Amino acid sequence: MKYIGPDFCNVFEGLSDEELLIQKTAHEFVKNEFLPLVVDAYNQGTFPKKLIPRMGELGFFGSTLPQKYGGNEISQLAYGLIMQELERGDSGLRSFCSVQNGLVIYPIYQYGSQEQKDRWLSSLCSGETIGCFGLTESNHGSDPGGMKTKAIKDGQDWLISGSKMWITNGSIADIAIVWAKDEEGIVRGFILEKGMKGFSASDIHGKMSLRASITSELAMDNVRVPDSNRLPFVEGLKGPLSCLTQARFSIVWGTLGAAIDCYETALKYSSDRVQFSKPISAFQLTQQKLTQMIQEITKAQLLSLQLSHLKENNKLDFSHISLGKLNNVDIARKCAKLSREILGANGIMEEYSIMRHLMNLETVSTYEGTHEIHTLIIGEKITGQSAF
Repeated sequence: MKYIGPDFCNVFEGLSDEELLIQKTAHEFVKNEFLPLVVDAYNQGTFPKKLIPRMGELGFFGSTLPQKYGGNEISQLAYGLIMQELERGDSGLRSFCSVQNGLVIYPIYQYGSQEQKDRWLSSLCSGETIGCFGLTESNHGSDPGGMKTKAIKDGQDWLISGSKMWITNGSIADIAIVWAKDEEGIVRGFILEKGMKGFSASDIHGKMSLRASITSELAMDNVRVPDSNRLPFVEGLKGPLSCLTQARFSIVWGTLGAAIDCYETALKYSSDRVQFSKPISAFQLTQQKLTQMIQEITKAQLLSLQLSHLKENNKLDFSHISLGKLNNVDIARKCAKLSREILGANGIMEEYSIMRHLMNLETVSTYEGTHEIHTLIIGEKITGQSAF
C-alpha cells in the first residue's frame, strides 16, 4: 500500500500502514459514494445528507478522540489525510466534516462538562447528531469581538437573542454551538438544541460557490437555555478562536486535496488531448503549467506534514495555522486556474471537477479568516506589533 496521489519528493514515504489505510478508505468513499452524487448536489444547491451515517461509520467524525467518546484516536496526520481526500471530492464535503469535528465536537470535548461530553460526543461521532457553529454575524465577520448576540442571565437559565450568518449545516443541525456576550461583555459558549422556543434556522440561497453545502442564518429571540448547556470551562474570544484553529487545520489539508485533484485532472487530460499530432502535455507551455502545479503542491505537502507533527506534539501555534491556510488556499486557487487553462473549454464543464473547485475555493479563501486577516496574524507574530 502506498500514498494515493502525487508525491514528487517522497514526502509521504514514512506513512504508517494505518495512515495509508485511512487515506485509502476516505479516497474510495469519495470516489465510489460521493462523486456519483456531487454534480446533482452542486446543481441543486444541496448536501447529500444520506451519506452522513456512512461518514460516521467510517470514522470521519471525532476520529482523534478517545474511544470512550466514540473516537478512534488516530494521528493528526491521518486526520489530515481524511480532510485531503474529502476536499478532493468537493469543499462542501470537507466543510461538513470539519465543522462537525473542529467547531462542534472539539469545543464540547475541550470546554464542556462531563455531562455534556457523555450526552453529545458519541452521537456526534456516529453522525446521529449533526452540529453547527454560530459565531459570524452579518455585520461582524473578521471582527468577532464586535458580536451583538446577547446572553442575559435569568435565574438558572440564560436568555439568548441575536442572529448568526453564513452557518454551515445550520438548518440540518440538531445542536448549535452559539457564542454570545453576557451582560458584562464576556463571550460565552452555549449548546442550543433544535426545537428550543425562539430558535430557528433558514437557508441562504443564490450562492454561486460552495453549492454542495448547506449555509444558513440562525435567529434567536429570547431563547431560554439552561445553564447546564453553557460550556463551563472557557470564556472570552479564546473559546471560538481556538475552535477555528482546529477547523483551519482541516482547511490546510483539504485545500491541498483540491489542488491535487486539479493537477491530476490536468495531467491526465493533457496526456489524452491531441493537438498538432501530439498530446498537449508535450508542449512547453503545458509542461510549464504542470510544473508550477507540482512545485506548489510539493511545498504545500511539506508544510501540511510539519503542521501535523507540531499539532501531534502540542506545539502548534495559531499563527502556524494561519500560514498553512494562507499558503494552501493560495496554491489551490492557482492550481485550479492553471488546470482550467489546460482543459480549455472543457474546463468549464460539469463533467470535470475544475470549475467546482475554482468556485468553491473563492469561498474557502474568505471563510474562517480572510487572506488579509491571516496575513496580519502572521505579521503580528513576526514583528510583535498588531496591525488590527
